[in-house]
Amino acid sequence: MSSLTSKLYSYKFFIPAAIVYALFFLVPTFLSFFFSLTIWTLSDWSFTGLDNFRIFLTEPSLNVGLRNSLVYAVSTCALKVIIGFLLAAFLCTNLKTKGFLRSIIFFPTILSTIAVGIMFSSLMHPSRGLINVALAAIGIHGPDWLGDPKMALFSVALVDVWKGVGIAMTIFIAGIQAIPPHYYEALMIDGGSSFHKLRYITLPLSRSSMNSVIMLAFIGGIRSFDLIWVMTKGGPGFTSDLIASIIYKQLQGGFYGISTAGNVVLFIVVSILAVPMYKFLTKVEVDL
Repeated sequence: MSSLTSKLYSYKFFIPAAIVYALFFLVPTFLSFFFSLTIWTLSDWSFTGLDNFRIFLTEPSLNVGLRNSLVYAVSTCALKVIIGFLLAAFLCTNLKTKGFLRSIIFFPTILSTIAVGIMFSSLMHPSRGLINVALAAIGIHGPDWLGDPKMALFSVALVDVWKGVGIAMTIFIAGIQAIPPHYYEALMIDGGSSFHKLRYITLPLSRSSMNSVIMLAFIGGIRSFDLIWVMTKGGPGFTSDLIASIIYKQLQGGFYGISTAGNVVLFIVVSILAVPMYKFLTKVEVDL
């Protein structure tokens, strides 16, 4: 078999994946860009140019949604990275129950986000919720977790961390287990402590895993919708609105073109933030 024939033969295996990728990503993406320039329904459309973008970008709650999306993404990302790394480092020791503990921590990840949101909405009820009932039993007056404008967004963020930290932990565990053991052995010979192992070996050599967690958690936070919608619907008022929830409200109102333009704006915002972040993280990884 000639070299050219061999290459063509190998490329044939990419055709099914390429078809699926085109149908479920490329085509919807290009259609979104097109329909963001129209007023459309399921049966008709008319071209409007950039009017949808102008209307969406002048939405009164958009500034709040953009700020909340950034705060939500940064806070959930930071907590997932820190907690996930510490859990992974602890569960990569010689602990006998580490397999069981890993399963327990990862379990929330496989739960339905809608179910988690409903469950925690009940647990965080200001008077009947189990959290405030437990706090009252020890003499602490619990706050209105989801009804206080200053707390609602961060309350949902904590639930997001509880649900998603298992993935971060798993990625970190994979990175830590890939570290050659002779590094630790050399440090132990030199009299290094457990803290030294964590600080000078585990943390630096887990940089690639950390970069993956940061990117996944940050992009997921910016694009987050389902949990915030189930727990607060953007309330009280607009205080916990994210960009995605504003887009959904436009969709609920029947403004399909405006909501499509909002999705394009969200795509651009994610790209503007994620691409430089990825380049910075990979540069730091190479420098190390």
